[in-house]
Amino acid sequence: MKLLISRRLPESVMEAAGARFDVTCRATTQPMTHAECVAALADYDAVLPTLGDAFRAEAFAAVPEPRCGLLANFGAGFNHIDVAAARASGIEVTNTPGAVTGATADIALTLILMTARRAGEGERLVRAGGWTGWHPTQLLGLHVSGKTVCIIGMGRIGQAIARRCHFGFGCRVVYVNRSVKAVDFPAEQMEMADALAVADVVVVATPGGAETHHLVGADVFAAMQPHAIFVNIARGDIVDEAALIAALQAGRIAGAGLDVYEFEPEVPEALRVMENVTLLPHLGTSALEPREDMGRMALDNIIAFAEGRALPNPV
Repeated sequence: MKLLISRRLPESVMEAAGARFDVTCRATTQPMTHAECVAALADYDAVLPTLGDAFRAEAFAAVPEPRCGLLANFGAGFNHIDVAAARASGIEVTNTPGAVTGATADIALTLILMTARRAGEGERLVRAGGWTGWHPTQLLGLHVSGKTVCIIGMGRIGQAIARRCHFGFGCRVVYVNRSVKAVDFPAEQMEMADALAVADVVVVATPGGAETHHLVGADVFAAMQPHAIFVNIARGDIVDEAALIAALQAGRIAGAGLDVYEFEPEVPEALRVMENVTLLPHLGTSALEPREDMGRMALDNIIAFAEGRALPNPV
């Protein structure tokens, strides 16, 4: 069976894939273009896409009789794949839920702490040779322990972030979600406006896609407390980036920590020049163990497809 892997994965995953399939791996680290997606649907039995590969409706429409029968996405988020169009073409789509949870939650805590405690600003000060020594009021930040954290999207990742905040820092957890979640720690479901009004930290952890596009806009930032910080580890286009920039420039919120961007990898200069903004290059799952877990989960889906078995992780 011919398998296309869109970008090189950890070596253990590549070796396992090569032992089982006729593997082609693109040489670039950039996402697949529309033309590449069209060719992949026509030429391969299965494709292992990665973040940003452009499997849109137009790609499926361009291949009326695709050879490809499975898109085994590497990652939990799959908003770069038009799942309905894939299914209409007879192509199944899978993802890798669970494997990404802990690592992504850890990055959320990294951004919370870096932004609240002005760690990026402090490191830049030291690297620039501008630090003249300790004094009592230097770089005073937000003390995270005991504060109220609002989680927007209480799925696996949202719950993992909330659990770390509660058990690690004694935070009060409030959340915004379509349904009540049963968790093993205190957490209060609230309407968006009520949750924002009490939160010191707001974290976006909801899935991307058409339903959540610009879910967070000017109204959300206006409802936050002026001392509160905003963190996004989900998908960039959940947030109206222009509204976020305006809120930061006007001092309506105290700061932001971002691992994802609306037009990624483009990061607006307005964000890059702000000292109260922490910017990471989409590091959410960027650790060897979770990336290996994601790769093995994607391969499990492909192997099941090749053997005609039920897919472990259909979306």
